Amino acid sequence: MFRFRVASDARSEFFQATKRMNELASRMPGYIAHKVFVAEDGEYLTHIEFESEEALHAWGVHPEHLEAKRNGRNAYFSEYQTQICTVIRQSKSKPRSVV
Repeated sequence: MFRFRVASDARSEFFQATKRMNELASRMPGYIAHKVFVAEDGEYLTHIEFESEEALHAWGVHPEHLEAKRNGRNAYFSEYQTQICTVIRQSKSKPRSVV
């Protein structure tokens, strides 16, 4: 989980970098999915899933991702927070067919 706010003067550059990171992450071994949510107050939440902690680690130390994280801390974000989580329990439901 990655929560952040983008500095107003860095939006254009940030969103360009985000496009590249999304493309790169989706090609990483063990990648499952990611989604981005935006709150009414302007906070973003990116939820990204990998098959294993090792796959997540590989993404975390990828050279381009490391550079993007540095740029985020130094230029793009007015604030940010990351959380690495383990699923304790999960349930799913298959959507019903509409006839």
